Amino acid sequence: MKSIDRYMARLIAVPLFSTLIVAAMLLVLDRMLRLFDFVATEGGPISVVWRMLANLLPEYLGLGIPIGLMLGVLLAFRRIATTSELDVMRGVGMSYGRLLRVPYMYAIVLAAINIGIVGYVQPTSRYAYEQLRFELRTGALGASIKVGEFTHLGDRMTMRIEQSRDEGRKLSGIFVHAQTAKGDWLGVTAASGQFLATDDPNVIIFRLTNGTLIHNRIGFNVPRVLTFSQHDLPIDLPKFESFRQRGGGNLEYTLPELARAGHHAQSLQERNGSRSEFHFRLTEVASMFLLPLLALALGVPPKRSSSALGVFVAIVMIVVYFKVNQYAAGVGDLGKVDPLIALWGPFAVFAGLVLWMYYTIAYVPGGQPIGALERGFSKIAKAVTRRMPGQRREASR
Repeated sequence: MKSIDRYMARLIAVPLFSTLIVAAMLLVLDRMLRLFDFVATEGGPISVVWRMLANLLPEYLGLGIPIGLMLGVLLAFRRIATTSELDVMRGVGMSYGRLLRVPYMYAIVLAAINIGIVGYVQPTSRYAYEQLRFELRTGALGASIKVGEFTHLGDRMTMRIEQSRDEGRKLSGIFVHAQTAKGDWLGVTAASGQFLATDDPNVIIFRLTNGTLIHNRIGFNVPRVLTFSQHDLPIDLPKFESFRQRGGGNLEYTLPELARAGHHAQSLQERNGSRSEFHFRLTEVASMFLLPLLALALGVPPKRSSSALGVFVAIVMIVVYFKVNQYAAGVGDLGKVDPLIALWGPFAVFAGLVLWMYYTIAYVPGGQPIGALERGFSKIAKAVTRRMPGQRREASR
């Protein structure tokens, strides 16, 4: 029996982790292109893209773990069914409940991980992601100076760089216009320059070489013009407003914080929003305990059939349930339906459907939960294959 458990564990592990990795990579790649465009538009350092993606990863894992669990179990049962191993196991007296022991071990471990992710890690990473977006928009991360364009550093300085070499460490073709609080203004052109750090984190030095400086002040009849071989121009970095505290939205609250907010909210709207998000996360984790049953019911095809319709139906069902849950959370947030009913009602329907499908395949002789769909799919496939040779003959004529 232990060897059967180890065998099932290996069969589940490969598609489970493969699906999880592939799903996370696809979601990351889709967001990466948009983040690169956003960071480039805001003029921030490219390295911040990787920090933003790292903060989005828990959100992707929260969706990828249930899909990975379902596909891992489904493909494992499909394999042992199509190779007749399932018939042998059933013939020696192993029930479907016994075969589900290992899948439920996976489900328990992954559900514990997922509740840690959606309950604690995801809210803090979401806040960190929003903070990075805020700092990019305000320039707090350090805006890059775009070559050939006028760049504003605060309200009193404008700069233009014609050429940048050695990753921005060597600049040439420099123009700077600056104004002081006293009303003075400086106009500087220089052949080259570079930025240098100082002991004061709020001030940097722009060391210019081989240029001309024009200085004007109230009371000067004529602006002063100076030529220099080297000139250090101090630049006060603009001060940025601090980012808000965590909790700007329900997505940034952990599960205990949502529970407290649901009981002690000052308004009905805040109470409904907190309760909706709280129950949405709980139903998301609770649904993972139904996935092994759903995977078994849809992973075992009818006798003498190798149809993969069950895989398609399983993916559609879990995606539709997730979207329905999102809609129910929105309805509960608006207060149209009590969040408890709005979220756990669809869960009860989904659980009832899954339990019926499992009962049909496990206890009804010859039962097949999607037998009608399988027969319809088979007829359509035969009709298509029967029609294709006729089309070829007509084309040859």
